[in-house]
Amino acid sequence: MRLVIARCSVDYAGRLTAHLPSAPRLILVKADGSVSIHADDRAYKPLNWMSPPCTLKEGSGDDEGVWTVINKAGEKLIITMEEILHDSSHELGVDPGLIKDGVEAHLQELLADRIDTLGDGYTLIRREYMTAIGPVDILCRDADGQTVAVEIKRRGEIDGVEQLTRYLDLLNRDPHLAPVRGIFAAQEIKPQARVLATDRGIGCAVLDYDALRGIEDDKLRLF
Repeated sequence: MRLVIARCSVDYAGRLTAHLPSAPRLILVKADGSVSIHADDRAYKPLNWMSPPCTLKEGSGDDEGVWTVINKAGEKLIITMEEILHDSSHELGVDPGLIKDGVEAHLQELLADRIDTLGDGYTLIRREYMTAIGPVDILCRDADGQTVAVEIKRRGEIDGVEQLTRYLDLLNRDPHLAPVRGIFAAQEIKPQARVLATDRGIGCAVLDYDALRGIEDDKLRLF
């Protein structure tokens, strides 16, 4: 990973245009090729970014200090450097992935064993379906044969929806799986997460842990 702190302006040209005026910012260039620009707030959410696959070209001569990031759709992220305050690279290696807590892992196991609780005709493809950015909790097919990616959390918040969104973006590039839709499943789903999921066409499922274990009536509320 390359970390650059610089005073810069940023312009995005694609389906729409956006401009970030000059200010000190953190630029992350990851090993997967992605480039993201961050301010000193907003937690993890970048101000602007370009997802892989994309290419980064650092200008020279008259264009020195101008970075141009282009994705496969021809969209451009143009970063104009005014002053570089820090520039370093770090080898992070292969990430071991998120270790789920006991309840989350057990929910995944139970739902995979009883996948038809998502709906009649659902069939399991596999648990922990690996992508370039980590494993999808459950990959399955619905009664119509459409691929469905399920992300499971104990408590469903916005970051879980963002995680599933990234998985769906990758999975839908695979012609053997596409089109892939998503279901965000949790014991409790926060209202903001539900709104974001709905806006992105992702279904929300409230999981009843005891019901999945067979202690109560087997019901899964799917909204």
